Amino acid sequence: MTRKLLILLFFLVTFLAKSQSLEWKTDMVDAITLSNEERKPLLILFTAANAPENLQNEVFKTLDFEKWSRRNVILVKLDLSDTGISSEVREQNIKLKNAFGVAGLPEVCYAKGSIGNGKTAFSLLGRLPYSSNGVKAFITDSNLILNPE
Repeated sequence: MTRKLLILLFFLVTFLAKSQSLEWKTDMVDAITLSNEERKPLLILFTAANAPENLQNEVFKTLDFEKWSRRNVILVKLDLSDTGISSEVREQNIKLKNAFGVAGLPEVCYAKGSIGNGKTAFSLLGRLPYSSNGVKAFITDSNLILNPE
């Protein structure tokens, strides 16, 4: 009996750990390269250490979002308060935030990117600020941005 319980517990822990394993890119060049290879737009999360975690908890940490994001987007997290990045990268991230018109944090932008002749260019598809409507509404709103038919 104990052995069966331990086996069940092992599988549950493994499943839960796997279900929360989103891969967020932090390097924009790598993200654009992957985006173009997989032909998926970028979901860019602009955030900072002092930003509310509601979006993380209510949307990004759900199984529904994990399934949707794996099929539809390349995830990019730009933490504007990250002290582990160079001042040049931080400045580029802030310029990108301003260019996309992001006012409050956290906020999500959908974009396509390209790199040519050493220059990076973006095409903003849409922005999605935090809303307390939950993951299903977030996915619906995201699909409207990504598929504006």
